[in-house]
Amino acid sequence: MAKQIVEVLVEGGKASAAPPLGPALGPTGVNIGQVVSEINKKTGDFKGMKVPVKVTVDTDTKEFTIEIGTPPAAQLIKKEAKVDKGSGNPLADKVADLKIEQVIKISNMKQDALLGNSTKARVREIVGTCQSMGIMVEGMPANEALEAIAEGKFDDKIASGKTELTEEELKELAEEKKKLAEEMNKKRAEYEVLGKEILKQMGTVKDMKKVQAKMKEAGIPMPIINELAPLEDEKKKK
Repeated sequence: MAKQIVEVLVEGGKASAAPPLGPALGPTGVNIGQVVSEINKKTGDFKGMKVPVKVTVDTDTKEFTIEIGTPPAAQLIKKEAKVDKGSGNPLADKVADLKIEQVIKISNMKQDALLGNSTKARVREIVGTCQSMGIMVEGMPANEALEAIAEGKFDDKIASGKTELTEEELKELAEEKKKLAEEMNKKRAEYEVLGKEILKQMGTVKDMKKVQAKMKEAGIPMPIINELAPLEDEKKKK
């Protein structure tokens, strides 16, 4: 049984018989239209993203299998949340909010790479990643969302499989993200004032580790501490 493998990069949901896919599949004798249709079905959720696709063709029977590579879950979460990066201090600072439908969408996209054997289990895995990024789910911190999922509060929505949001829901999320950014900037300013006050109080202390420890005691996040009172090694890097 001879097999031929074709690996290409396509835009999600927009594969076609044009190059690079068509010419690469031509010599295999496979039904290109069927392959294109199957690829578009499997990559529909990746609209706007380049997706690696591997097509394995049995050159005797002309049967084929398709494997879709997916970006890391964190990248998909950032795309849905419309943020460039997660929070540097996820326990205290939240950078965006996702609806459960968006989490379901991501869990579907990562289905083959996740451990869960049900949609609900896979949704919990994605929410776990949200927790480490400072991304809220349904207006609550991710750890609370995990509890809500375990209690069955989103069972109906998960069972429905709905993954798209209305314009109104998208607008709500945008407003929430703006509000979170304002809150985070306000907290950062407060931390900076507190940190500078500690620096002033400990002006005679040369050991920056002690200064950092004092700032940490005051609840200042480490990224801000490192900016205000960098250790010698950090100074050299700069």
